[in-house]
Amino acid sequence: MPQNDIAPQSLSRLYARPGFLLRRAHQISAAVFEDECRELALTPAQFGALTVLKAHPGLGQSSLARALGFDKVTVLRVLRGLETRGLVVRSMTPQNKRNISVALTEVGTQVLAQAQKPAEKAYKRLLAPLDQAQQAQLLELLQLLTGELEDDARAAFVRPPASREAA
Repeated sequence: MPQNDIAPQSLSRLYARPGFLLRRAHQISAAVFEDECRELALTPAQFGALTVLKAHPGLGQSSLARALGFDKVTVLRVLRGLETRGLVVRSMTPQNKRNISVALTEVGTQVLAQAQKPAEKAYKRLLAPLDQAQQAQLLELLQLLTGELEDDARAAFVRPPASREAA
């Protein structure tokens, strides 16, 4: 059984690969966020969508997808969940019937406000194993990695223009 001789080494190599570690870190990040935001039943993707829409009311679905680095199917799934809960409203734009704009409802604005403290707690909990210098280094390295390899992404990431809240 030569495969048994190879298995431990191949598993060690698998578990040390950046893709494996990034996927696992993402799973943990999502679990920590969802645990902290359990009372609000909010996922990281939903929080991201609500945050972008707060800064850019009436943003088009396609622009929202790009602002989050989501593909169209993912952003539709996230928006359907938010719309079902009454947190966002989608409507056709008068200028272009194919373009759907999205805005927070009053309830969506309230849920986003309530989510700020648990989201910050999740962020701190996720980075707690690292000291301040390591936290800064991790974020810098992740920004470098994602910035340099942006062209390889399956879904484009395009920051929306500066908003009224950026000031």
